[in-house]
Amino acid sequence: MLPIGPLMIEHRRIERMIQVMKHALLQAEGRLKISPRFIETATDFIRAYADRCHHGKEEDILFREVKKKTIAPEHQTIMEELIAEHERGRQVTARLIEANSRYMKGDEGALPEIFDCIRTLIGFYPKHIQKEDKNFFLPIMGYFSKEEKDSMLMEGYRFDADLLHEEYQQIVKETEDAFPLKL
Repeated sequence: MLPIGPLMIEHRRIERMIQVMKHALLQAEGRLKISPRFIETATDFIRAYADRCHHGKEEDILFREVKKKTIAPEHQTIMEELIAEHERGRQVTARLIEANSRYMKGDEGALPEIFDCIRTLIGFYPKHIQKEDKNFFLPIMGYFSKEEKDSMLMEGYRFDADLLHEEYQQIVKETEDAFPLKL
């Protein structure tokens, strides 16, 4: 398997969540209300899975290795665009989290911003994913040897394993902080 294989599989999972968000937005716009719990779930997915796990592997492994190569100018431009798009996704997600927090406190004025953020994300991700899948991932594999590809693939597997441990380490720490142990 190529190191882009797991990334492309992750894209399919992200696309599924985006479809759920699209459906939820349509319902919410009709009712002029949305479940704050749904927004928490969706933003947790985007932050933890789409950004930290998926974009983390792209930026910390794939893009890092691409930067070591002499690549065609068009591939360099696309990589720079992808990095900027990742940052834009983070900014919109942060806005959505903040607006949801206000909405949970009773600020009905936050609802249009929530809708706008969701619309932005459901417009952003399909185009971003297509750019990666069609215009970047496949062409850049030609810059790497089989050994380099295998090494990136294994590093991606380790990244996922480490991320899981980090996540649960954080959960334990937050729980300990919330419920201090008395020794």
